[in-house]
Amino acid sequence: MPPASRTLTVEPPVPGGVTAQASEAAPQDVRRAGPPNAERAEGSEFAPLLRQIKDAGLLRRRRGHYAVSLTVNLLLSAAVWAAVLLVGGTGSWWVLALAVPAAVLSARTGFVGHDAGHQQIAAGRRANRVIALLHGNLLLGMGAAWWSDKHNKHHANPNHVGKDPDVEVGALVWTRAQAVERRGFARFLTKYQAWLFFPMLLLEGLALKVASFQDLRRLDRRERLVEGGLLVAHVAGYAALLLAALSPAQAIVFALLHHALFGVHLGCAFAPNHKGMAMPEEGSRWGHLRRQVLTSRNVRGNPVTDFLLGGLNYQVEHHLVPSLPRPHLRLAQPLVRAHCARLGIPYTETGLVESYRRALGHMHAVGEPLR
Repeated sequence: MPPASRTLTVEPPVPGGVTAQASEAAPQDVRRAGPPNAERAEGSEFAPLLRQIKDAGLLRRRRGHYAVSLTVNLLLSAAVWAAVLLVGGTGSWWVLALAVPAAVLSARTGFVGHDAGHQQIAAGRRANRVIALLHGNLLLGMGAAWWSDKHNKHHANPNHVGKDPDVEVGALVWTRAQAVERRGFARFLTKYQAWLFFPMLLLEGLALKVASFQDLRRLDRRERLVEGGLLVAHVAGYAALLLAALSPAQAIVFALLHHALFGVHLGCAFAPNHKGMAMPEEGSRWGHLRRQVLTSRNVRGNPVTDFLLGGLNYQVEHHLVPSLPRPHLRLAQPLVRAHCARLGIPYTETGLVESYRRALGHMHAVGEPLR
């Protein structure tokens, strides 16, 4: 098993006094800090790194890679659903086993929508939008507009309470200040949120669909018709396929199992990336490089990890250059790590299990005042 973590440690403090050691200690709210000396020109530290990445040819599109990847994913998905029709026709409950590959391939479809939303796949915005709509709205029932709006806000201000929707109060909370405001059943959830995190992910697949339909009210008429029409087409097609292949009872159980496993898979891909890392305080003005590196954690990669996490294990590189094609993330990593070392900025990378331990440790520490 690889060592628990690897962090480039330097003597000088980073913004807000967050040192490499502090940023990886037991999760504490005290890591929300913004320093007087963090006020820098936005591109002063990041621009040389971006030039290196561009000179290495890593910003070029990988149309061939994505064409193969998308085609394989669609063919495998079609094969799984053909198997559902075939096995379901026998009346066997073993058809439920096919919910596992269906969930894995649904997550892969979600990763494609993610990459298209970041303009990683095609050169033009319109082509990327079409890919996002087909893979998000039509194939998953997850609204591209809803996801893009939420995710772009997260990228602009990761881990910043009040600006990043991923650390706002919801089923979970991320700071002790949020925790002490909880009442009733929400207070119980917060008290034990670290223990309840994975069970709650079982509902995430359905929650994404509900949020996508709710977001339609925000869109203008034309977008609402396109996004909403594709969402309705997904629900109708999904229900029709299951009911054609399975008994009503089997169809309901298959749908619940498929969405539960899909939600856990997506949650496991996104959970390790920021939880327990630095949280900028209100008014802090970190430059782009520090804002993205100090709030992000990489998961040490291998082909299996890269496949299951959809490249999100290279979270630092992805946040620094969101349009960087997924196959180039691992190629950019040595450049980013070396640049951070030159500037004395902690670059955090851990093993997969350790990343979950730290994320859950942060959630457990946040709920401590309620226990």
